[in-house]
Amino acid sequence: MLTPDKNGTLLTTIENKIATVQFGHPASNSFPRVLLDRLTNELTFLSDNPEISVIILKSEGAGAFCAGASFDELLAVSTLDEGTRFFSGFANLINSMRSCKKIIIGRIQGKAVGGGVGIIAACDYVIATQESAVKLSELAIGIGPFVIEPAVSRKIGKTAMSEMTLAAHEWKAASWAHQKGLYAKVMETQEELDLEITAFSKKLSHYNPEALAEMKKVFWEGTAHWDKLLKERAAISGRLVLSDFTKNALIK
Repeated sequence: MLTPDKNGTLLTTIENKIATVQFGHPASNSFPRVLLDRLTNELTFLSDNPEISVIILKSEGAGAFCAGASFDELLAVSTLDEGTRFFSGFANLINSMRSCKKIIIGRIQGKAVGGGVGIIAACDYVIATQESAVKLSELAIGIGPFVIEPAVSRKIGKTAMSEMTLAAHEWKAASWAHQKGLYAKVMETQEELDLEITAFSKKLSHYNPEALAEMKKVFWEGTAHWDKLLKERAAISGRLVLSDFTKNALIK
């Protein structure tokens, strides 16, 4: 499925029990709400597809993996309801990744900011390159990584999450992300990344799909309350994005 327009692109290909889902947007693969919804719906659809065992999640191009939320849409938010609705997009996506019956492998070729880090954290296994630094810049623009915090903390722990959040101006190297558990492996080049992704996904695709699905449940034990929690967190971000501080920070 290919859906190109001003709101970004989404492309899914299926081969040998492996679904590759690629999202893209001209603004460093950032997410307007429409693209968030498309990706959420696609993962929900693939979850029940008996013809696949594994999902590879990747972004378009050789630059940034994901720049997080669309700044243009954040600037356009004018009411609490609009703000909550926008951040609920990330809440819904993370919950769809969490509840998806398939193992999701993240292919990370470049930098990730904010919501992009949350998407990485919601993958079940992540392989990246040395160019894949990460940053949580939300505090610098007057909000905070409220929606993605549970997913990121689950992967790297509260201490590392706090470090990233408070050092909102600071990029964390791929080696740091690997050490903290966000990345399972870090490759030298994108060519090596793709070779590793192909080999690993092929191995997983030959495993018992029922066993993979049951293990996925085990990986995400204790997160059933996230449906409610992430919506509550979206409301916090939705309120804060209306502040003069945030509006001024976004236009600088």
